[in-house]
Amino acid sequence: MIDVIHGTTDKPVTSKQLQDAVQQIKELDGTLYLGYPIIGTVDGAYEIDALLTSPQHGIIAFILVEGTELPEDILDIQDTCFTMLSAKLIQYKELLKRRQLDVDVRVLTFSPAVSNGQESLEEDSLIITQASSLTNYLKNEQFDNSEKYKQIVSAIQAVSKVKVGKKRNPQQPNSRGAKLVKLDQSITNLDLQQSKAVLETVNGVQRIRGLAGSGKTIVLARKVAYLHAKNPDWKIAVTFNTRSLKKQFETLITSFVYEQTNELPDFEKIKIIHAWGSPSMEGVYYNSSLATNSKYYDFRTAKMFRRPSDQNEFDFACKSLLDQKQSFPTLYDLILIDEAQDFAPSFLQLCYKLLDKNKRLIYAYDELQTLSESSMPNPEDIWGKDEQGRPLVSLNTNDGEPERDIILDTCYRNPRPVLTSAHALGFGIYRKVPEGKLPLVQMFDYAPLWNDIGYEVVEGNLTEGEKVRLARTLKSSPDFLENHSEIDDLIEFRTFNTEEEQIKYLVASIKKDIEENELKPEDIMIIHPNALTARDKFGPARYGLYDEGINSNLAGVTISPDDFSQDDSVTFTSIFRAKGNEAPMVYVINADYCAQGIGLATKRNILFTAMTRTKAWLRVFGVGSGMKILEDEFQEVKRNNFSLSFTYPTEEQRQHLRIVNRDLSDKDKKRIQARRKFLENLIKDLDEGVLHKEDLDPDVLQRFKDIFG
Repeated sequence: MIDVIHGTTDKPVTSKQLQDAVQQIKELDGTLYLGYPIIGTVDGAYEIDALLTSPQHGIIAFILVEGTELPEDILDIQDTCFTMLSAKLIQYKELLKRRQLDVDVRVLTFSPAVSNGQESLEEDSLIITQASSLTNYLKNEQFDNSEKYKQIVSAIQAVSKVKVGKKRNPQQPNSRGAKLVKLDQSITNLDLQQSKAVLETVNGVQRIRGLAGSGKTIVLARKVAYLHAKNPDWKIAVTFNTRSLKKQFETLITSFVYEQTNELPDFEKIKIIHAWGSPSMEGVYYNSSLATNSKYYDFRTAKMFRRPSDQNEFDFACKSLLDQKQSFPTLYDLILIDEAQDFAPSFLQLCYKLLDKNKRLIYAYDELQTLSESSMPNPEDIWGKDEQGRPLVSLNTNDGEPERDIILDTCYRNPRPVLTSAHALGFGIYRKVPEGKLPLVQMFDYAPLWNDIGYEVVEGNLTEGEKVRLARTLKSSPDFLENHSEIDDLIEFRTFNTEEEQIKYLVASIKKDIEENELKPEDIMIIHPNALTARDKFGPARYGLYDEGINSNLAGVTISPDDFSQDDSVTFTSIFRAKGNEAPMVYVINADYCAQGIGLATKRNILFTAMTRTKAWLRVFGVGSGMKILEDEFQEVKRNNFSLSFTYPTEEQRQHLRIVNRDLSDKDKKRIQARRKFLENLIKDLDEGVLHKEDLDPDVLQRFKDIFG
């Protein structure tokens, strides 16, 4: 079967005819790229109209002709295409035999509007003018390239060079450092959905959903590089909530643009900017305030004026700007939003208004990585309807068109046991509660979303009120991510009696990671779930590492806010700076903070996000009874062979969970505690005879009966 990926093309008619002809061949396997690849040359970017990669054909580059006449220099055009493509491929030694390419590479001109008399089936001048002739050619002229097919795909996608990372020289064959080398070598190719997300762009809004580790940031960076190469005059904004993502985006975009154009990106056209911004730091909201001559709110001022209906301070700032202005100048041709789950609808509405008439807005998110209790509304709720009652934004896609709603269901970061454990603890699947109560902390309103993010039903039914058991598939969680280590080495939960014990064990473990297991200091990330106390809690651990001769940094504090880590230094971070970043070895300390208490849904989301920062090994540490709760939940996941077994809650039960586990402000917490104390004292006075039922207002008593039954 041929998968088709619709890139940006200025030859839509011939591209569609090519697609139809290729898809006629049911027994043909591979991928047809339209409007891709773009190859970096000494003269800049060289664009190929279309390209087929197939085990039966190797590589066929297509020159598409829309008109009724072939260009006079068509053979020269073919030769140039072959030369450019071969020059790119020859850089990959796995495609060579001695000094020659060991894969089939052909260039074919497809010109369906040109007269039949100009067809040529000569190998060095392939010209086909009929769709039926093309289908017959592809059926009959096949060569076996199956042994090299994976390497072909990697070379065409131009991803392996960027994703492998820094050079390692492990001395022990089974050390963690050696295992990382093999792991990085295994993650070189984009899958079909990732490729679609990179290349398929629409006029309008496009949504990219994916669980942690599915490659959303890589996809967005490659998408920027591709569209910048195709449209160098476009003004593109890449924006996000976690400031430390800036350097990561700069590095990735620079690498991908250079790969495709042989030139550095124009960062006057590509703006990698924070969502908020300030007079000292460019940002989408700040730029909008300047462009519209509107009042700008910084965090402190927004906090003073924030209303109860506002999701947070930034929501207030964006709403205020939207309320001030009915029309906005066009600031960008394209906006890409990473971590969109962290933004209120008002920011997405603002971004939409800053675009030209094509409204090219791409937003990527993971529902569970939100660090608040809010969830992502659907597009209709975000952007509303027009005067005729039609949604302003629709994600429906017609057959043969680029997809507007893409789900990345394969996790290439977290091993299956880690990801399933993170989901189990994030949702409270195995939480111990009194009989008759729901263990769950939260649950998707849309049950099939579990299938979308890579789970399959192994028992029961994914239906409200029914029992179900879910497990990840081999496709959604490739086994090479976990086969390198034993389960007990991949993931460990440990409860300590005191914080001193926890820190002592942490320092000793990190020392062993570096000195015995050949990890680099920058391979190690330590996360504290409570951003308010993280800095103080990190102090003893950092001093302990310093005494052992191990450097460390506090992300965003001891290094630039735009950087997350640095070479030869262990990274300590709050959960907010950890988002969007990863490390081979992740330690979550003081995890007991996430076990119970007010705002439990938010706390469990924080724990999920922290756990899914690892690309190999995870350690979750904490103190006392709270940590024991989490450790017991993990042991239950493990006993269930890392599957999720629960009764799917009804709509009424889900609403109850949202209320019980909702997040509260400090003011709300104090008010609720005061009311609880008042009721406790009221009952005590009634019990002791200080107060009698007759002393209470009958209407108040009746209201209590109506509420509590």
